[in-house]
Amino acid sequence: MTSSGNGSTPASGSDVTTTGSAEDGGPEPTDDGELIPEDATEIREGLIEWYREDHREFPWRETDDAYEILVSEVMSQQTQLDRVVPAWEDFLETWPTVEDLSKADQSDVVAFWSDHSLGYNNRAKYLSEAARQVVSEYDGEFPEEPAELQELMGVGPYTANAVASFAFNAGDAVVDTNVKRVLHRAFGVRDDEDAFETAARTLMPEGESRVWNNAIMELGAVACGTTPRCEEAGCPWRGRCRAYETGDFTAPDVPTQPSFEGSRRQFRGRIVRTLGEYDALAFDDLGHRIRVDYSPEGEHGREWLRGLLEDLAADGLVRMDESRDPPVARLRE
Repeated sequence: MTSSGNGSTPASGSDVTTTGSAEDGGPEPTDDGELIPEDATEIREGLIEWYREDHREFPWRETDDAYEILVSEVMSQQTQLDRVVPAWEDFLETWPTVEDLSKADQSDVVAFWSDHSLGYNNRAKYLSEAARQVVSEYDGEFPEEPAELQELMGVGPYTANAVASFAFNAGDAVVDTNVKRVLHRAFGVRDDEDAFETAARTLMPEGESRVWNNAIMELGAVACGTTPRCEEAGCPWRGRCRAYETGDFTAPDVPTQPSFEGSRRQFRGRIVRTLGEYDALAFDDLGHRIRVDYSPEGEHGREWLRGLLEDLAADGLVRMDESRDPPVARLRE
């Protein structure tokens, strides 16, 4: 498997297209992956062999520790994986076990999250609270089933299933953006959540959620991205792929990540980092520290800052005291 290349060569020899549809002559997607054969043994074995021969190396793929995997899953939400690796390693060096994290000051965890630009800081808060749940409600041992993992704070169906799969080999088929793209292109699965879930369950070999989910997500990320790289990545499904055969590489729309620079997320992070350095700050003092063009009565002034603080307060990260003159803000303990 290679990590470079600009496209793929369809079996038909035609140019790769990524904009076709049934309306303009492309093949109609099927309901739930009717192109998946009843005996999918060859398909399954081909993908698993492809993955085992060569795949991207990430440290969380070398562990079955549920705590370490949960941290990686939460960090990976809308964050590029090359940025996650050093953050994940630093996090585990700071809080090596779920017991260590459960004892940590939540403001320290939030500050770490912000310092490493890991996205919404409420994820750090939820991760901290989930650790306390594991220790207090499960005697420090993570539950193994997806349904029970969802009882942990901030753990939704996807994350619960990923932890169950990669830590305990006890998950269901994972369906993320990469998997949807693969299923739609290879087997004509229509762009519908239930259809994707059905097709993914049909394909996954029983009792092999750990290797299977890693493998099919890797296929979507490395070989079947927005620009497909069928030949360069040695896609094991080329001989059966609907898109490869027809040259129609249409895929479900993928939402674009809004720019971080100048975003509310960026300034929320700056607020958390700044308040981490002070016991409390008056609104205007805080505003001038997070934005050079802060002007109390201007577009980026007190009302703009108040909106950010209210968001953070709703997430349980910041406390505002408006009974004081001037009003002040501080991190919530």
